Amino acid sequence: MTSGGRWVTPPELRADMADPATRHRVDPTRYYFRTNPLFETGAKRYAWLNDVVCVGSGYLIEGGIAYKISQVV
Repeated sequence: MTSGGRWVTPPELRADMADPATRHRVDPTRYYFRTNPLFETGAKRYAWLNDVVCVGSGYLIEGGIAYKISQVV
C-alpha cells in the first residue's frame, strides 16, 4: 500500500501539533488531512484491492495516526 494526499496545518496549530505528547488532543476538524491509498498485491485472496479507488481522512491519535478510508463506487 502506498498513499498520497494533503495535510494542511494552520499556523496557529503548529506548536500544538509539534508536541508528540499532546498533538493527539488537537481537534481533527481544525486541520485538513486527506489521503488516497493505492493497494497493490499479488495475493489472489486480496486481488480485488488492485481494482478499487479509495479516499480517506486521517487524524492524530495517541502514539500515531489513524485513518477512515472509504471505497469510491
